[in-house]
Amino acid sequence: MNLKLFLRVVVFLAILFVMLYMGMHNSESIKFSYPILFEKPVDEPAAFVFFVIFAIGVLAGAMLGTGGSKGGSRSSGSKEK
Repeated sequence: MNLKLFLRVVVFLAILFVMLYMGMHNSESIKFSYPILFEKPVDEPAAFVFFVIFAIGVLAGAMLGTGGSKGGSRSSGSKEK
């Protein structure tokens, strides 16, 4: 495992810990309003709302971060001159 991947995993786990910590201490119900999607405010536990927002961010980041490059990779045996 290279260092860049290791640091990404550590940061991701730290963010998961923060989400878990917030969920443990914010179990009260909150009203979440997002008029574009919901006509009435959503009345759910705060931990659930935090997790859904976090999950949407992770999915968006994964979609943006996994964009492939066109042309593919060249093998190390073929070099251009």
